[in-house]
Amino acid sequence: MYKIGELAKILSVSTDTLRYYEKHNLLSATNRAQNGYRLYNDADLRIMHFIVRAKSVGFSLNEIKELLSLKVDKDSHSCGEVKMFTEQKLIQVEKKITELVRFKDSLQLLVNACCGGDEQATNCSILSALENVDAIT
Repeated sequence: MYKIGELAKILSVSTDTLRYYEKHNLLSATNRAQNGYRLYNDADLRIMHFIVRAKSVGFSLNEIKELLSLKVDKDSHSCGEVKMFTEQKLIQVEKKITELVRFKDSLQLLVNACCGGDEQATNCSILSALENVDAIT
């Protein structure tokens, strides 16, 4: 059995993170000690490894809940379902990357257009461009 601090250390997360996952029903303590401390077993540790790994590749808490439900009931789901779920996440990430690249390019244009001098910002090209609806596209 692991106390919350021990589990957090093994997983390299904070105890607050574990409590947050409990609050969102991703994890629950297997037992409580007489002093009220949360106690976790090896199955809880495996679930937390799964959650931490899923989080590290970009799945949200709601998506992790869905993945956990697929994991718990593997016999009722196909590998294809899991793949489709993951492909949908990949598409979301690709869209976000496209959006971030567009942001980066627009910001680079703003930075390149600005002299960055010590003069007052009255005629600052960045502020002017942001005021002009058609300037950044």
